[in-house]
Amino acid sequence: MDRHHQVPSSSVQVLSVASEMFPFVKTGGLGDVVGSLPVALRAEGVAVTTLLPGYPAVLDALEGPVRVAEMTPLPGVEIALLEGTAAGHHLLVVDSPALFRRKGNPYLGPDGADWPDNGVRFATLSRVAATIAQGGVPAYRPDLVLAHDWQAGLAAAYLHYDGHPAAPVVHTIHNIAFQGRFPAQDLERFGLPPHAFAMDGVEYHGDIGFLKAGLHFATWITTVSPTYAREIQKPEWGMGLDGLLRSRSDRLVGILNGIDTDDWNPATDPAVLFPYHVGDFRARRPNKRAFQAEFGLRQDPDVFLLGLVSRLTGQKGVDILADVVPRILDDRTQLVVVGSGEAAMEQAFVRLSRRFSDRLACHIGYSEQLGHRLQAAADSLLIPSRFEPCGLTQLCASRYGCVPIASRVGGLADTIIDANAAAMACDAATGFLFFPTDPDTLVAAIQRGGAMFRDPDRWSHLQRNGARYDVSWGHKAREYAQLFRRVLGRNDAVSPGVEKDVLLSRRGGHGRRPWLPGPGVDLPSPRTGRLVRHAARRSRVRGHDPHARPH
Repeated sequence: MDRHHQVPSSSVQVLSVASEMFPFVKTGGLGDVVGSLPVALRAEGVAVTTLLPGYPAVLDALEGPVRVAEMTPLPGVEIALLEGTAAGHHLLVVDSPALFRRKGNPYLGPDGADWPDNGVRFATLSRVAATIAQGGVPAYRPDLVLAHDWQAGLAAAYLHYDGHPAAPVVHTIHNIAFQGRFPAQDLERFGLPPHAFAMDGVEYHGDIGFLKAGLHFATWITTVSPTYAREIQKPEWGMGLDGLLRSRSDRLVGILNGIDTDDWNPATDPAVLFPYHVGDFRARRPNKRAFQAEFGLRQDPDVFLLGLVSRLTGQKGVDILADVVPRILDDRTQLVVVGSGEAAMEQAFVRLSRRFSDRLACHIGYSEQLGHRLQAAADSLLIPSRFEPCGLTQLCASRYGCVPIASRVGGLADTIIDANAAAMACDAATGFLFFPTDPDTLVAAIQRGGAMFRDPDRWSHLQRNGARYDVSWGHKAREYAQLFRRVLGRNDAVSPGVEKDVLLSRRGGHGRRPWLPGPGVDLPSPRTGRLVRHAARRSRVRGHDPHARPH
């Protein structure tokens, strides 16, 4: 290990455990964060080693790989643990050809359905993480484990049931809608003891809940914006886990994501056809003209060009956008859609592009370069999400002079200042927010944006204000570093952001109120991810009302 990764002894050593990481594998914001946060943490005295599955793209990128351990993490599963570097990152890679050497989406097969062995795949990742945390790799033992989303949720559970003192776990929720639920009969297959299948263990509505386990056993919980941290403690946003999160509110904090400002720099971005400096937004005009030509739209600088770069799913509210297309497109407005997702949503936008061929164009599929070009060309970026833990596209858009029009939810509410009269009067506005997320409010927000676009002086103020906003990882990484040191007891300092957002316990210590699900909750289906109504079940704990929630 030391041959590749020598760090000062005073550094905090963090093992980051994730299922994806840019630039190797990415399906969304999770990959971006896992790829960019370690770089920012170096400046804060935090050395990050990232544990990843051995996907083909990861193995291909790994430089100077060394086999540092062989393990049997689960019954019948054998892996080799590789260590090396890639794209400037220090990596540990779980090499299991049977589990991870599959091209394409890391979670879905060629038919678009979840791989049937996803439970075993990511239980393996979590089990290996727990083994490393207990000193299972020569010359490396992390001070702390940073586990991301449901795929790393069992790491804290394995550490708990192993019963050995080991590194504390900070679990980060990137999207609470994805929970990792698997059948109860897989308990032994996952290497968990029978008594783990309990409400104060990994059991979740009759299934094994990976995310639930992570949130229950983690030392601290973070999520990716202060507003989202508050939202997910409410029944309407918590996806069935709100009670658990309320019971752990003294160990829950929201820290905003940042972006890699070297990667997102219009002056050096190789995807931008006509480079320009942040703040010099008149130089965007050639990009708009070229983008309109690329998509077969009328080349007109005075048209209000709207863009959408998104997964085409219900969470992102793209069905609402599809419904209002006839109301927002006129001779002075165009729309370009870039993304992929649910087949019905893809087909809806293809049909609309044929119906409004002179005003709407779409590219079905994921394209990092096209996303960059769109934000360098479009006047406004549409983000009509029903919920949004943080969102990264609005940060990128503001840096590129593309004014966001977004739902007032989650991290969007934390990072966009609405262009209302008061904000415009004090020259603070950076975009347009609307709530609730419905067709009428979306149309009204687009109309507000269009009206201001036609007032160039006021529009340029919005662009400049957005560009001045610090979207880098700098102070966000500092908040993570201070939280890590707090967890480790290395100092008592908490950054202003953490101090503001943590609901401190008056009871002190690790005291937890019992969590029980409510009388009926909407939970994501373990197979489709769609919300399904679940009735309450009786508590297995004598004397507890199954309908009670912690106060």
